Amino acid sequence: MDQSQIPALGMSGMSETEVTERAVKEAEENARRRRVRDLIGTLKSPHLDDRWKAAGQLGEIGDGSAVPALIEALSDPFVDVSWIAAKSLGEIGDDRAFEPLLLALRSPEKWLRIGAATGLGRLGDMRAVPALIEALKDGIAQVRRHAARALGMLGDASAAEPLRALENDPDKSVRDEVALALKKLLHREDAKT
Repeated sequence: MDQSQIPALGMSGMSETEVTERAVKEAEENARRRRVRDLIGTLKSPHLDDRWKAAGQLGEIGDGSAVPALIEALSDPFVDVSWIAAKSLGEIGDDRAFEPLLLALRSPEKWLRIGAATGLGRLGDMRAVPALIEALKDGIAQVRRHAARALGMLGDASAAEPLRALENDPDKSVRDEVALALKKLLHREDAKT
Protein backbone atom coordinates (compact mmCIF):
# COMPACT_ATOMS: atom_id res chain seq x y z
CA MET A 1 0.00 0.00 0.00
CA ASP A 2 1.23 3.47 -0.92
CA GLN A 3 2.00 5.82 2.06
CA SER A 4 -0.31 8.50 0.61
CA GLN A 5 -3.26 6.13 0.98
CA ILE A 6 -2.75 5.70 4.73
CA PRO A 7 -4.79 8.25 6.72
CA ALA A 8 -2.84 10.74 8.76
CA LEU A 9 -2.54 9.43 12.29
CA GLY A 10 -1.66 11.33 15.43
CA MET A 11 0.81 10.00 17.92
CA SER A 12 -1.86 7.98 19.66
CA GLY A 13 -3.23 6.33 16.55
CA MET A 14 -6.05 8.84 16.02
CA SER A 15 -6.78 10.66 12.80
CA GLU A 16 -6.24 14.39 12.58
CA THR A 17 -10.02 14.92 12.82
CA GLU A 18 -10.23 12.80 15.96
CA VAL A 19 -7.33 14.69 17.51
CA THR A 20 -9.03 17.99 16.71
CA GLU A 21 -12.38 16.83 18.09
CA ARG A 22 -10.72 15.61 21.29
CA ALA A 23 -8.83 18.91 21.67
CA VAL A 24 -12.08 20.87 21.22
CA LYS A 25 -13.86 18.70 23.81
CA GLU A 26 -11.00 19.09 26.28
CA ALA A 27 -10.98 22.86 25.76
CA GLU A 28 -14.75 23.00 26.31
CA GLU A 29 -14.47 20.90 29.46
CA ASN A 30 -11.65 23.07 30.80
CA ALA A 31 -13.72 26.20 30.09
CA ARG A 32 -16.71 24.65 31.89
CA ARG A 33 -14.56 23.81 34.91
CA ARG A 34 -13.19 27.36 35.00
CA ARG A 35 -16.76 28.70 34.75
CA VAL A 36 -17.85 26.52 37.69
CA ARG A 37 -14.85 27.67 39.77
CA ASP A 38 -15.63 31.30 38.94
CA LEU A 39 -19.31 30.87 39.87
CA ILE A 40 -18.37 29.16 43.15
CA GLY A 41 -16.17 32.16 43.91
CA THR A 42 -19.03 34.49 43.00
CA LEU A 43 -21.17 32.90 45.73
CA LYS A 44 -18.94 34.88 48.12
CA SER A 45 -19.45 38.18 46.29
CA PRO A 46 -20.56 41.18 48.34
CA HIS A 47 -23.19 41.80 45.66
CA LEU A 48 -26.50 40.04 46.21
CA ASP A 49 -27.41 39.93 42.51
CA ASP A 50 -24.13 38.21 41.67
CA ARG A 51 -24.66 35.56 44.38
CA TRP A 52 -28.19 34.53 43.42
CA LYS A 53 -27.34 34.49 39.71
CA ALA A 54 -24.30 32.31 40.43
CA ALA A 55 -26.41 29.92 42.53
CA GLY A 56 -28.89 29.54 39.67
CA GLN A 57 -26.22 29.06 37.02
CA LEU A 58 -24.47 26.40 39.09
CA GLY A 59 -27.73 24.44 39.17
CA GLU A 60 -28.08 24.74 35.40
CA ILE A 61 -24.52 23.52 34.85
CA GLY A 62 -25.08 20.63 37.25
CA ASP A 63 -21.49 20.09 38.36
CA GLY A 64 -21.14 18.19 41.63
CA SER A 65 -18.05 20.19 42.61
CA ALA A 66 -20.42 23.08 43.38
CA VAL A 67 -22.37 21.13 46.01
CA PRO A 68 -20.35 22.18 49.09
CA ALA A 69 -20.50 25.86 48.10
CA LEU A 70 -24.24 25.65 47.41
CA ILE A 71 -24.81 23.94 50.76
CA GLU A 72 -22.97 26.83 52.38
CA ALA A 73 -25.13 29.26 50.37
CA LEU A 74 -28.22 27.81 52.09
CA SER A 75 -27.11 29.97 55.02
CA ASP A 76 -26.72 33.14 52.98
CA PRO A 77 -28.18 36.10 54.90
CA PHE A 78 -30.41 36.85 51.91
CA VAL A 79 -33.12 34.37 51.06
CA ASP A 80 -32.81 35.43 47.40
CA VAL A 81 -29.60 33.38 47.38
CA SER A 82 -30.50 30.54 49.76
CA TRP A 83 -33.74 29.44 48.08
CA ILE A 84 -32.08 29.37 44.65
CA ALA A 85 -29.17 27.42 46.13
CA ALA A 86 -31.69 24.88 47.47
CA LYS A 87 -33.30 24.48 44.07
CA SER A 88 -29.89 24.19 42.40
CA LEU A 89 -28.81 21.46 44.80
CA GLY A 90 -31.82 19.46 43.66
CA GLU A 91 -30.93 20.03 40.01
CA ILE A 92 -27.41 18.74 40.59
CA GLY A 93 -28.81 15.63 42.27
CA ASP A 94 -25.97 14.89 44.66
CA ASP A 95 -26.76 12.91 47.85
CA ARG A 96 -24.63 15.28 49.92
CA ALA A 97 -27.46 17.81 49.59
CA PHE A 98 -30.11 15.64 51.23
CA GLU A 99 -29.55 16.46 54.92
CA PRO A 100 -28.95 20.20 54.35
CA LEU A 101 -32.13 20.41 52.24
CA LEU A 102 -34.08 18.53 54.90
CA LEU A 103 -32.87 21.03 57.47
CA ALA A 104 -33.76 23.94 55.15
CA LEU A 105 -37.29 22.55 54.83
CA ARG A 106 -37.74 23.44 58.53
CA SER A 107 -36.43 27.00 58.13
CA PRO A 108 -38.54 29.86 59.50
CA GLU A 109 -38.08 31.54 56.09
CA LYS A 110 -40.88 30.53 53.70
CA TRP A 111 -38.80 31.01 50.53
CA LEU A 112 -36.10 28.71 51.82
CA ARG A 113 -38.76 26.10 52.66
CA ILE A 114 -40.10 26.46 49.11
CA GLY A 115 -36.63 26.05 47.62
CA ALA A 116 -35.91 23.08 49.88
CA ALA A 117 -39.15 21.33 48.87
CA THR A 118 -38.29 21.90 45.22
CA GLY A 119 -34.72 20.70 45.74
CA LEU A 120 -35.83 17.57 47.58
CA GLY A 121 -38.29 16.71 44.84
CA ARG A 122 -35.63 17.10 42.17
CA LEU A 123 -33.07 15.22 44.25
CA GLY A 124 -35.29 12.15 44.03
CA ASP A 125 -34.43 10.67 47.43
CA MET A 126 -37.43 8.85 48.87
CA ARG A 127 -36.21 9.50 52.40
CA ALA A 128 -37.62 13.02 51.91
CA VAL A 129 -41.23 11.78 51.71
CA PRO A 130 -42.06 12.03 55.46
CA ALA A 131 -40.65 15.56 55.72
CA LEU A 132 -42.49 16.64 52.57
CA ILE A 133 -45.73 15.13 53.90
CA GLU A 134 -45.19 17.20 57.04
CA ALA A 135 -44.64 20.28 54.84
CA LEU A 136 -48.13 19.77 53.41
CA LYS A 137 -49.34 21.17 56.76
CA ASP A 138 -47.35 24.40 56.40
CA GLY A 139 -49.28 27.60 57.04
CA ILE A 140 -48.00 29.11 53.78
CA ALA A 141 -49.86 27.97 50.65
CA GLN A 142 -46.77 28.24 48.43
CA VAL A 143 -44.89 25.84 50.68
CA ARG A 144 -47.79 23.36 50.60
CA ARG A 145 -47.96 23.65 46.82
CA HIS A 146 -44.24 22.98 46.34
CA ALA A 147 -44.31 20.10 48.83
CA ALA A 148 -47.19 18.57 46.86
CA ARG A 149 -45.25 19.01 43.61
CA ALA A 150 -42.17 17.38 45.15
CA LEU A 151 -44.23 14.44 46.39
CA GLY A 152 -45.64 14.03 42.89
CA MET A 153 -42.12 14.00 41.51
CA LEU A 154 -41.02 11.38 44.02
CA GLY A 155 -44.05 9.21 43.32
CA ASP A 156 -44.23 7.40 46.66
CA ALA A 157 -47.67 5.89 47.21
CA SER A 158 -47.51 6.70 50.93
CA ALA A 159 -48.10 10.35 50.00
CA ALA A 160 -51.52 9.67 48.44
CA GLU A 161 -53.61 10.01 51.61
CA PRO A 162 -51.88 13.15 52.91
CA LEU A 163 -52.25 14.68 49.43
CA ARG A 164 -55.95 13.78 49.32
CA ALA A 165 -56.37 15.62 52.61
CA LEU A 166 -55.51 18.81 50.69
CA GLU A 167 -57.98 18.33 47.85
CA ASN A 168 -60.15 21.00 49.51
CA ASP A 169 -57.30 23.35 50.44
CA PRO A 170 -58.46 26.98 50.53
CA ASP A 171 -55.77 27.90 47.97
CA LYS A 172 -56.56 26.96 44.37
CA SER A 173 -52.88 26.64 43.39
CA VAL A 174 -52.44 24.06 46.15
CA ARG A 175 -55.53 22.13 45.02
CA ASP A 176 -54.29 22.16 41.43
CA GLU A 177 -50.82 20.91 42.41
CA VAL A 178 -52.35 18.22 44.64
CA ALA A 179 -54.47 17.02 41.70
CA LEU A 180 -51.36 16.81 39.49
CA ALA A 181 -49.39 14.98 42.17
CA LEU A 182 -52.18 12.47 42.72
CA LYS A 183 -52.42 11.92 38.97
CA LYS A 184 -48.68 11.18 38.85
CA LEU A 185 -49.00 8.76 41.76
CA LEU A 186 -51.90 6.99 40.09
CA HIS A 187 -50.00 6.78 36.82
CA ARG A 188 -47.01 5.21 38.59
CA GLU A 189 -49.23 2.69 40.35
CA ASP A 190 -50.89 1.80 37.04
CA ALA A 191 -47.48 1.36 35.42
CA LYS A 192 -46.47 -1.10 38.14
CA THR A 193 -49.43 -3.39 37.44
